[in-house]
Amino acid sequence: MVEIRFEETKDFTRILDKIKDNSLKIKIKKQIKKIIENPEIGKPMRHNRKGTREVYVSPFRLSYFYSQEENKVIFLDFYHKDEQ
Repeated sequence: MVEIRFEETKDFTRILDKIKDNSLKIKIKKQIKKIIENPEIGKPMRHNRKGTREVYVSPFRLSYFYSQEENKVIFLDFYHKDEQ
């Protein structure tokens, strides 16, 4: 089983709590479940975000870090595509 953590510095849970659109919350939860089942589904990032992965939740991005050695997923950020 993969260990799950949420990044405290970006306050990931507070970002998700601010979302009012219930259909978007459902999409996010589905993506989080998919990541937990298969952490390597996200697109690997390059350059200054190397080592992280992202999945697309239209029009947002869900960013996370997966450590295969530690079998751990850390959810980092949820942001709008244009805020990269």
